[in-house]
Amino acid sequence: MALGCLVLLSACTPMIGVEAAPGAADPDCAPVMLALPDVVAGDLEKVDTNAQATAAWGVSGAAVTFRCGVDQPPPSPDCQRVESGQGSVDWVTVTGEDGTWRFTTYGREPAMEVTIPPTVLTDHSSSFVGDLTSAVELVPATKECT
Repeated sequence: MALGCLVLLSACTPMIGVEAAPGAADPDCAPVMLALPDVVAGDLEKVDTNAQATAAWGVSGAAVTFRCGVDQPPPSPDCQRVESGQGSVDWVTVTGEDGTWRFTTYGREPAMEVTIPPTVLTDHSSSFVGDLTSAVELVPATKECT
């Protein structure tokens, strides 16, 4: 009986659809994924995703997503260093026409990407990408913003 209840409960766990990155199978993504925090921005809880080397925090339609193994961005004037108590990471930041912010690590291979929808930005600063620093730094930086 207890096993049946467990299966029933796990079937109701919300899952966020996130497209896997081209390099999601890179073995260097595994330790990063295991080190990601359970909560970002103080109140966005980690939820299950449907693809390898992806993570999400929040609710469907308003979730912050993370993908490991994305294409490395070229040098850009939009590159900025985000420092936190955990260290620092260089990110190339792009704002989409719909108001979505995309942060892609610069100088790390595999590269990682955080996408923040406008619905999250209405209640949170984007500075919480600093919450991901200790996980992202598991992939050493080989280049930095200039």
